[in-house]
Amino acid sequence: MFDTILRGGTVIDGTGRPGFTGDVGITRGRIVEVGDLAAAGAANVIDVSGLTVAPGFIDMHTHSDFTLIADGRAESQVHQGVTTEVVGQCGISCAPVCTHDAIKSVSPWYTDGPHRADWRSFGDYLDALEHTDLGVNVMAFVGHGTIHRAVLGDQLRAGEPDEIARMARMVDQAMDEGAGGFSTGLEYWPGILASPEHLVPMCEVAAKRGRLYATHVRNRDTEYDLGFAEAISTARQSGARLQISHIQPKFGAPRHAMEHTLDMIDVARRHDVDIAFDVIPHDWNHTLMAAILPKWAQEGGHAALMQRLRDPEARDRIKANPKPMWLIVKARKWQDVVLLNATENKDLVGADFAEIGRMRGVDPYDAVLDILLEEGDNLSGAIWSSKSFKDDDVDLCLSQPECAVISDTVAVANEGILKDHVGSLSGYGWAARFLQYYVRDRKVLGLEAGVQKITSIPARRLGLTDRGSLLPGYTADVCVFDPATITSNATSRNLRRYASGIAHVLVNGQLSMHNGARTSVNAGQVLRDFAA
Repeated sequence: MFDTILRGGTVIDGTGRPGFTGDVGITRGRIVEVGDLAAAGAANVIDVSGLTVAPGFIDMHTHSDFTLIADGRAESQVHQGVTTEVVGQCGISCAPVCTHDAIKSVSPWYTDGPHRADWRSFGDYLDALEHTDLGVNVMAFVGHGTIHRAVLGDQLRAGEPDEIARMARMVDQAMDEGAGGFSTGLEYWPGILASPEHLVPMCEVAAKRGRLYATHVRNRDTEYDLGFAEAISTARQSGARLQISHIQPKFGAPRHAMEHTLDMIDVARRHDVDIAFDVIPHDWNHTLMAAILPKWAQEGGHAALMQRLRDPEARDRIKANPKPMWLIVKARKWQDVVLLNATENKDLVGADFAEIGRMRGVDPYDAVLDILLEEGDNLSGAIWSSKSFKDDDVDLCLSQPECAVISDTVAVANEGILKDHVGSLSGYGWAARFLQYYVRDRKVLGLEAGVQKITSIPARRLGLTDRGSLLPGYTADVCVFDPATITSNATSRNLRRYASGIAHVLVNGQLSMHNGARTSVNAGQVLRDFAA
């Protein structure tokens, strides 16, 4: 007698092997049997004939660190079949921190009121997550940028050897307390200050622990080869297992950049450097608006930055920056840059900056700096997106067996405390868009291979030995969907629309979606126990 049987669906088990018609029997949150269970009974039998039964989707690169504290239901993720996500990416994590102001420098959203951030250590943060009703399972990486701030604050330097050693000890302690990996964001402040000599000692801790080192590399446009080579060199020197985050080159990179990058990776792997990577299933690239600012503009912290944004001479220097994070800004292709999230300028969300400049009667670049100034304490929540990726590059990556698919977004909801917040253009539909656009419509991959990219491949890379596949003994994280109708419904003008085509979602064996509707169940767990 099972607790639940999913009966008569097409089982695509996440291993890559062909789908087959069968049943999935679940008891006490675990998959017990997969096959013909016609003679078996269950307290809850769900007819899934005509639908695909797959492992729950694993999003191995998100920035939901704070949004899950505010509203752990993760509605935007659960509605598209996601059952596990990994936070703390691009060097940005919630802990360890020394002060509430340090937390606020990462995100202003929940340092006061009912969602006050009262943790200091990484373990404290995970404890706070565990006291939240979670719609998804959560693994958390510890970020270099957060650790740098804990040691050096806003100083314009990477650290002396004794300070780097202290940072490495903090990484080690965070992993003792449950961090699943270590991340860097080398295009962002303060990661932009660090070089391999500063990062290798921290990556050596990850290597010793058998944890991943995930990096947002320093450059993916004109100097893409230097950016990716630096990541490979850091992994080679430290012995860390390297995960290159959202690997696709950006606007301004030469046409051969993706092919050349994969060649570099292939050579390194043949010489025993452990490397894998992931892609965002979209041609739009999003980031913090503040990332456009040169590092000198951020020295001295938030108050100093606000003063520089008010100063006409400092503004001119910012706009004259010869190497902004986005070359699409330098090229002034403002019609291809869209505001995604803002607290003080909610009415502008979804508009492109050519349009915003016209509305305000100013140069679009001044509109950017004006919005950053107006956001004030909420500056780190201002997000924009640009049409900077190419489908050809994503297609090429998807053909590689080590490639996973990610969202690079945040878990939100279209009602409640997060109803006005958006993390990316595809935040409400990244997994749906991947299965819709790349698998069904363009047939870049078959369905079995597509499911594998968002289930067993990330699970194996993360060291999740009992998730990511529909196999006996595995945790019952399951997504039941219709491959003919699964669709991302979000657009730049209507960002907060849930995906469609998802029938049922089980997290740790409990139904968080049933018959296409969200239930009140939030059965997610914090994943924090990893073997050294």
